[in-house]
Amino acid sequence: MWLSTVGCLITLALSILGAACDAMAQPLAKVPRIGYLTDSARPQSEVEAFQHALREIGYVEGHNIAFALRAATPEQYSALAAELVNLKVDVIVVRTGFLALAAKHATRTIPIVMMASGDAVGQGIVASLARPGGNVTGFTNIAPDLSQKWLALLKEAVPELARVAVLRCPLVAGQPNVTDQLQWRELQGAANVLGLHLQSLEVRALDDLEALFEAAVRERAEALVTLDCVYINPSPVQVQVAGLAATRRLPGISNFRVYAEAGGLISYGPSYVDRWQRTATYVDRILKGAKPADLPVEQPTKFELVINLKTAKACGLTIPPMLLFQADEVIQ
Repeated sequence: MWLSTVGCLITLALSILGAACDAMAQPLAKVPRIGYLTDSARPQSEVEAFQHALREIGYVEGHNIAFALRAATPEQYSALAAELVNLKVDVIVVRTGFLALAAKHATRTIPIVMMASGDAVGQGIVASLARPGGNVTGFTNIAPDLSQKWLALLKEAVPELARVAVLRCPLVAGQPNVTDQLQWRELQGAANVLGLHLQSLEVRALDDLEALFEAAVRERAEALVTLDCVYINPSPVQVQVAGLAATRRLPGISNFRVYAEAGGLISYGPSYVDRWQRTATYVDRILKGAKPADLPVEQPTKFELVINLKTAKACGLTIPPMLLFQADEVIQ
């Protein structure tokens, strides 16, 4: 009996040792690597927001996920997209539709998730929103009636409003900007309904901004709308636009929260906290086997309204209480 018990113990020990050796011999599980391509001047803060969203669903950098960050100017889009492809990342996350195009030209196999594109169908990034069809999916900034909402909010804040300057980019790198065209058509329709005259201020280079604002003053513009554009979307440019508007006491509205934070009157656009969370969910689904072609490009569902009361006071405006009540944040 004693010998039998010892034999069993030895057999058990050898089994455990063998299992341990087998485990040691197995290759370590591959940690998925996410390539992140942005045009922002604050790329690290973006990645931190994205990492936070991923942590909420169980992904921790250095443990079960890794990142490769690239921040590009428009001239660098193609080269840095190719660099991420050469790194053999598992998924490429891009901040805009123009970056998605650069990544799509660099690879037709690595999944690409857009955090915030413009007109993804019009730009030729996806076949349709419901069925993207290739290796790109994600989210768009375009939502029904969003451009009309900008004018309606301005009209509510400035009841006597009649003339509105529109900062826009009909061309990007010599090519038609389909997102701008879509927003401009919507804006014109809303202006007709509200009885507003629109002045087109076409940005072809950042050096144009001063001259364009002077043109707005000459044409007696009473407010400003900033459309979606690769030249003027980055945070530092939004800050510059807000400053140029403030010095001319020109109340304005933009898609981006940073605009209101920097002294613009109103920002109204998709919630970026929500967008990071949804982007993280898409990355998770792709890492678990979902194909981008089968994941619809989704429109925004949550929006943020930010109103800067300091700017309103400087412009001699009294914001109606009902509009303040609608705001997600009021900057005092």
